[in-house]
Amino acid sequence: MAEERRERKTRERKKDAESSSGLKEKVVFLNRVAKVVKGGKRFGFSALVVVGDEKGQVGVGIGKAKEVPSAIAKGIELAKKSMITVAMNNSTVPCFYVGHFGAGRVILKPAAPGTGIVAGAPVRAVMEAVGIRDILTKTIGTNNPINVVYATMEGLKAMKNIIAKVELRKGK
Repeated sequence: MAEERRERKTRERKKDAESSSGLKEKVVFLNRVAKVVKGGKRFGFSALVVVGDEKGQVGVGIGKAKEVPSAIAKGIELAKKSMITVAMNNSTVPCFYVGHFGAGRVILKPAAPGTGIVAGAPVRAVMEAVGIRDILTKTIGTNNPINVVYATMEGLKAMKNIIAKVELRKGK
């Protein structure tokens, strides 16, 4: 009974998240932090959220608050503010690229149609939100979801710059 209620609430939240603005919202990572004070421990939460329209736009945000829903809401707000447009070639990325952030490296490699998203959970969340359906990826250096997601975003941003440079060179 309680399990059914939980599932229903999750489904309702997903519907609300998608119908409100046409953006897909995904919580990638939730972290509980504790501050030791005189009377015991004070808990806080941070939420890493990815937001995308599945048509080439994606944003990432980290929200911090004393309660989980507030942290998620703040993360969504920050992700919407940091949306970028991604260069896409049909359902994959246009070229091979390695994104760097902190100790994290993410290799992004174009794939043939029908391959699917071959990626770990943090990279998969970003790719699903942006609308890329065929890609090969490899995470190197760290498994920290925050660094992995930001390295993925850096790779996607840089691809747009590479495409612009190639077009300039060709004289288009």
